[in-house]
Amino acid sequence: MQEALRILPAEAELVLQPDFIEQARRAHRRRRDLVRGLPLTICGLHKSFGANEVLRGIDLHIPAGQFVAIVGRSGCGKSTLLRLIANLERASAGSIEIGEGEVRPADVRVMFQEPRLLPWARVLDNVEVGLGRERRSPEAQGRAAIALTEVELSDKRDQWPAVLSGGQKQRVALARALVSGPRVLAFDEPLGALDALTRISMQRLLERVWRDQGFTAILVTHDVAEAVALADRVLVIEDGLIAHDVNVDIPRPRRRGSADLAALEGSILRHLLQATDDPPNP
Repeated sequence: MQEALRILPAEAELVLQPDFIEQARRAHRRRRDLVRGLPLTICGLHKSFGANEVLRGIDLHIPAGQFVAIVGRSGCGKSTLLRLIANLERASAGSIEIGEGEVRPADVRVMFQEPRLLPWARVLDNVEVGLGRERRSPEAQGRAAIALTEVELSDKRDQWPAVLSGGQKQRVALARALVSGPRVLAFDEPLGALDALTRISMQRLLERVWRDQGFTAILVTHDVAEAVALADRVLVIEDGLIAHDVNVDIPRPRRRGSADLAALEGSILRHLLQATDDPPNP
């Protein structure tokens, strides 16, 4: 593949200084010390697509910094709720309040199931895209390099997306979401297409960056085992409503396959299966 020429502004020469990355790393740490997750309060949230009412009155409060997982059958409204929180859809009725003051667009980020990388841009450039307008700043490349270090992929910074594995592409997508220092990070089934071992590795990575950076995390997943392994709280959505709100009171780090996790997973699965088996309302 032919490499496109990239003309850098004069101030970008700072990137070539040996201590630039370390300067950017210190600046990032200062920002991280100040950045904390934002609380969310949702009241009477409804969403309809034509005659199809997907969400039928969601009331929910998520404290700052909490890790919440949302599970449910296909079509129950969990991804719609996530898109409303991320301002990718407009509610039909109700309200979503994030934080108590002004919220920047960069404060709320989404990581999707597909990496959505730009095939014509190298890995570092793909991460820089997450900075939006700040991509033009002199420290943009340093911040992108730090984000790649956070996801343990700094050695791939000059690679093309086409040569990466599925798990590596998702790590790049995670770095792109992290680079702007989000205070709310929404995950829309980002691990669904990965093999089992890669998925476990990515789960551990998600948990580590959440603990390191303190953002509020909202994960939509079909995998109940993943939900109880990662989350402080699991919400079960049925027919557009929150049918079950479960606190995961299991100390971290959590051991996959432990009796406590298995019992909680079984309880949630029984609830989901019972809802599936129940006859429809007349």
